[in-house]
Amino acid sequence: MSQGLAAPVCLADYERLAHQCLDPNALAFFAGGAADEITVRWNREAFDSLALRPRVLRGGSGGHTRIALFGREYRHPVFIAPMALQKLAHKDGEIATAMAAEAQDACMVLSAQASVPMEEAYRAGATCRWFQLYVQPTRAATLQLVRRAEDAGFEVLVVTADAPVSGARNREQRAGFHLPAGVSPVNLEGLPLAVPPHLPRDASLVFDHFMAIATTWDDLAWLKSQTRLPVVVKGILTAEDATHAADLGLDGIIVSNHGGRTLDTAPATIAVLPEIAAAVDGRVPLLLDGGIRRGTDVLKALALGATAVLVGRPVIYGVAVNGVLGVSHVLRLLRDEFEVAMALTGCRTAADIGPHLVRAG
Repeated sequence: MSQGLAAPVCLADYERLAHQCLDPNALAFFAGGAADEITVRWNREAFDSLALRPRVLRGGSGGHTRIALFGREYRHPVFIAPMALQKLAHKDGEIATAMAAEAQDACMVLSAQASVPMEEAYRAGATCRWFQLYVQPTRAATLQLVRRAEDAGFEVLVVTADAPVSGARNREQRAGFHLPAGVSPVNLEGLPLAVPPHLPRDASLVFDHFMAIATTWDDLAWLKSQTRLPVVVKGILTAEDATHAADLGLDGIIVSNHGGRTLDTAPATIAVLPEIAAAVDGRVPLLLDGGIRRGTDVLKALALGATAVLVGRPVIYGVAVNGVLGVSHVLRLLRDEFEVAMALTGCRTAADIGPHLVRAG
């Protein structure tokens, strides 16, 4: 950590310190959201609006935070969300994050737009087991990425479905965001690009280009048929889409609004989680990202139907402030706070966590 900066004791401290450490270009990329960043704010406010119901005199030994997903046991339900181009935040980028994830037994989802080769990230941390996939312009290119991830040892594919086109990111535009030399999505090198065609004057770039090549449910069904790995869809915000994913035979759902980076005024993820959980009714596991900043947030997400949560920006802030040690501390803080929240609400294991623990504040 840079000299002169007070030692952080919570995730909010890391965010404040990262605003001092990151250059304006990187800060705009990582901290910014779509348009007026209303969804970014709602993600946080929705957690704050939920109160926990403490339970007392329920001590005893044998408590733990373990969960199981896709045939593997995880020490705790705090996962690392896929985030692109982490070398913008620290010279070691995703390597530092993977090493910290292993040190804290945290499952890491590697972004397809990582700034280090997927094989190097996998070797850097044994818990870097999930690979995030954007369906490519051609199925051959998509399959090339899938086979490479399989060969590297990844165990789960996470398909991001909610970003066929993004709303304006005002903060990035004001900062004149650009990729500096030495930082690029290296795992996509050599794959065909979705170059906008020369459209007629009255054509729409959104509808006649981006949506014309956007991922569809048929693409996910095809992908499921092409791999032995579980396929999880990320970016679900409605009960209807969650039901369709389960009916299609997909293996899991991540309730996500892309950290508020695509559609501004999309709902907070924790706000829609209960209706999605009710619609799916246990057919597939649910995970959630968006706004996680405290261990109490983890407990609230599990109480309302999630099996695990994914943490994004706080991890970037941790790596920006202090590399491997910063990310490791962020994860440790969340896990410790989660354990305390479990204890103070009378929960010894994840099986004890349920909607009875949460009420509107």
